[in-house]
Amino acid sequence: MSNLAFNFQGQSVIVTGAARGIGLAIAEFFAAAKANVYMVDLDQNEISIAAKKTGAIGIPADVSNSTDVENVVSQVIAETGRIDILVNNAGILRDGVVWKLTDEEWDSVLAVHLGGTFRFTRACTPHFRERNFGRIINVTSYTGLHGNIGQANYGAAKAGIIGFTKTTAKELARFGVTVNAISPNAATRMIDSIPEDKKAELVSGIPVARWGEPAEMCPAIGFLSSQEASYVTGVILPVDGGLSI
Repeated sequence: MSNLAFNFQGQSVIVTGAARGIGLAIAEFFAAAKANVYMVDLDQNEISIAAKKTGAIGIPADVSNSTDVENVVSQVIAETGRIDILVNNAGILRDGVVWKLTDEEWDSVLAVHLGGTFRFTRACTPHFRERNFGRIINVTSYTGLHGNIGQANYGAAKAGIIGFTKTTAKELARFGVTVNAISPNAATRMIDSIPEDKKAELVSGIPVARWGEPAEMCPAIGFLSSQEASYVTGVILPVDGGLSI
């Protein structure tokens, strides 16, 4: 996919959950647009391989751990002197109907999706405020608005990200920081756990009649990260082939 319309040369970008799927596509997008890209993922081996292939810096870290998060931000500042763009994409699935969900399955999903979004936003905000500039793009989900059987924890986390996005957009606007979210619909391992009949049902409800590719999520993120999007904040942008219509 062409990046000719986007140039982030000299800017520093953090992408979480970047070892695969949408996160990897986002990192590749920013790398092609000449940004300094820092790819964060829990799996040390996978993030190392992905970063080397992308031409980025890979950092193994647990987004639900405040110390890990602060260390990532400190490394980016130490090496580049700035943070311009944060993409909160990290997530996990621990599916199960609500009466079978364990405390661990509930807590871990909330901690990664919503907790990771909070922790990285909190850690980056002082640096955004100091420079009076910042772009935060969070990744939410159709499930956060409409629910999905067997995903009470995931749906609650993604709905929480929507509320978090809107609130922090209001809090940070006066500092030149925009906070937006995309609601993607892409073929990644996140949909692997969906039964085939349910997948077919979901595809039948997508006006473009297919899942999106991870790379198709990137132009929307590129726009929301750009200087030109300085007057866009608090938006939840569906990039879903019309699923949410």
